[in-house]
Amino acid sequence: MVALGGNALSRAGGPGDWAEARRHMRSTAESLVDVIRDGHALAVTHGNGPQVGQILRQNEIAEREVPPRPLDVLGAESEGQIGYLVAQELEGALRRARIDRTPLVLVSRMEVAARDRAFRTPTRPVGRFYSDSEVRVLRKRTGWTLAYDRARGGWRRVVPSPVPVRWVEADAVVRLLGRSWGERLIPIVAGGGGIPVVRRASGNREGVEAVIDKDRAAAVVAGALGATTLAIVTDVPGVAVGFGKPWERWLGEVGADELREFQSKGEFADGSMGPKVEAILTFLDHGGRTGIVCDIPTLRRALQGEAGTRATRPRH
Repeated sequence: MVALGGNALSRAGGPGDWAEARRHMRSTAESLVDVIRDGHALAVTHGNGPQVGQILRQNEIAEREVPPRPLDVLGAESEGQIGYLVAQELEGALRRARIDRTPLVLVSRMEVAARDRAFRTPTRPVGRFYSDSEVRVLRKRTGWTLAYDRARGGWRRVVPSPVPVRWVEADAVVRLLGRSWGERLIPIVAGGGGIPVVRRASGNREGVEAVIDKDRAAAVVAGALGATTLAIVTDVPGVAVGFGKPWERWLGEVGADELREFQSKGEFADGSMGPKVEAILTFLDHGGRTGIVCDIPTLRRALQGEAGTRATRPRH
């Protein structure tokens, strides 16, 4: 299971247009095909942060003529949009490599607990920055929770980021794909963490205004698909302790218990490496063999044990 970060589609400071997304995904697709060449069955998930931000802005600009959609609907929109892009570029890379596999995009819902404490304390920033005057209007008109970002000097909307409990379509997808899915298909699932839904007392599921961390969702999906390895691809070559400090040290091979100890000491920030480490540990705790954090250029070597941070669960 490979979880692609936003850097697979865009770079900070880039134009953020579709041509850029295609260009970056084309390069990423070549790395994914290398994984298949080495004999791995492959499933893919991806982030959607910049893309949802763009769709939110489109909502704002068009709201006088087109009623704005809630955040769960925008998540679904971005999941289909990015899934299409991944499938297009991956199909091309497979054809050039003469590999007969089909990318299959499945829009996915992820169930979260209605009583998750994240709903009481929203923390996940989405969308653009707002001025003080805009914030006063937005609070009255929308009821949003807005938080001030001291580092960047502006206000942003913050939404809940609940823990994923269950991939709703898991059983159906596993039956659809069959046990030998890796020989024929490349599922692209739960993009952007999946569409957040809660189960109400009636038994019906209902979408909620929230954003699920895509790495936490990747751990859930990897477990459901029976993956042995979860590789989280980001914009740094691995996990570091003492990051940015004179004693900074990059981790190579590391046991789950050692990684958990670093986590308990606060080594990994909530807004960056923290959720990735948490996802890796969750995956290993539920039967996964190897959890990897690496970047796109080193993905193949990381899977071969030659790069990145590779965490393994204890053998009993």
